[in-house]
Amino acid sequence: MVAVLGETTGYLALLNLRDCMRNDPEGYGILMERPRIRLSTLDLQKMASLPEGSFGREYLRFLEDNNVTPDSRADVKFVDNEELAYVMQRYREVHDLLHTLLGMPTNMLGEVAVKWFEAAQTGLPMCALGALLGPLRLNASRLQSLVTSLGPWAVKNGQRARCVLCIFYERRWEQNLDDLRRELNIQPPP
Repeated sequence: MVAVLGETTGYLALLNLRDCMRNDPEGYGILMERPRIRLSTLDLQKMASLPEGSFGREYLRFLEDNNVTPDSRADVKFVDNEELAYVMQRYREVHDLLHTLLGMPTNMLGEVAVKWFEAAQTGLPMCALGALLGPLRLNASRLQSLVTSLGPWAVKNGQRARCVLCIFYERRWEQNLDDLRRELNIQPPP
């Protein structure tokens, strides 16, 4: 239902994200080629052989440590425009990459911090809703951490970072994670 909500409420945000991608050389290439981030498109052996600290190695570590897979993202069904449907699909498939870029775990606090980043970055109503409602599931100490430290950090980074949909991650597995963060203007978590 969260996926359906995202698709049915995000039209204006998807237009803005699509325009951002069209106006960015790397983003435009993504729109033209429409790559997918799926287990079938990842060379897991090659990623495992990459050096420590490389984006691909750290992403693979994230998947393994959290027992998640990029294949768990639902396909877009309720966005009629083919290009906007791809933008929404790309957003979904980039979510776990954001966990890696932001250094956030998949626990509730980490998920909420990523939603705060995504809300500031994408303007998708579903992200804003998750950012507002997610904290209700946090205990007092984690809520305090979110409000005083992690949340402001996530929003600030979401606002100033390069559009995360404009990055051809598939061509950057070998790039050092810290270098990629600097390029995208993402500061390490507090």
